[in-house]
Amino acid sequence: MAGERFCRFYVPGDGTERFGVFGRSGGEERVEEVSGGPFGPFERTGLSFALGDVRFLPPVKPGSVYCVGRNYAEHASELGNSVPQEPLVFLKPVTSLIGSGEAIRLPLWAGRIDYEGELAVIIGRRCRNLREDEALDAVLGYICFNDVTARELQRKDGQWTRAKGFDTFAPIGPWVLLGGSMEGLGDLVTRVNGVEVQRGCFADMVFPVGRIISYISSFATLMPGDVIATGTPAGVGPLRPGDRVEVFVEGIGCLSNPCEGC
Repeated sequence: MAGERFCRFYVPGDGTERFGVFGRSGGEERVEEVSGGPFGPFERTGLSFALGDVRFLPPVKPGSVYCVGRNYAEHASELGNSVPQEPLVFLKPVTSLIGSGEAIRLPLWAGRIDYEGELAVIIGRRCRNLREDEALDAVLGYICFNDVTARELQRKDGQWTRAKGFDTFAPIGPWVLLGGSMEGLGDLVTRVNGVEVQRGCFADMVFPVGRIISYISSFATLMPGDVIATGTPAGVGPLRPGDRVEVFVEGIGCLSNPCEGC
């Protein structure tokens, strides 16, 4: 249902995976359980939980996680890179996905590990060879994403699989804002330990969301639940054990993850 904020979660001590939507009761923010998944109709069951009583899971189980590099000109410049002529697409393994609240594990041997706050798109139906003007019709919704990156390994390897692919290097959540329209979405803001470090306007993307989806669908069949992260604005920087990193988009919510060394 367009406009709903949809999640997947469990209650500690129970462990049962549940679906829910954002709600309020008596002024308190809550997760309202629903029957049915995000790709079809669902109904509220009448059960609800305080946000602090649940643990969020990635809202979908994608087959593929696509990411786009250098999609903000200022970010490309801050790392000494040029802006690409077409979307620069790479993959992260699905094993890198974690939900909001789960710890990002920083491999201490790998050098500098950066946050990269991003807006991501969840695909809602199987599709291939979409035109740009029809691409948003295939969108299930929008979600906050953190493309955590081992920066020194990225430079060393020349290709990005290892630097981007560690377990826990793709926090996503907590909610999917259902619907293909981006109207009502505010700026992307990343904070580390409560201090703002990134702010990006989606109008500043080199390649807009529709163009990105169309481009990827020209070479790959997109499936329901697939994730497409749309790039990070300027301001990337290192994470350290004990940090908490938050990616916030007005209209969606706040993805929050602590960091620990490993």
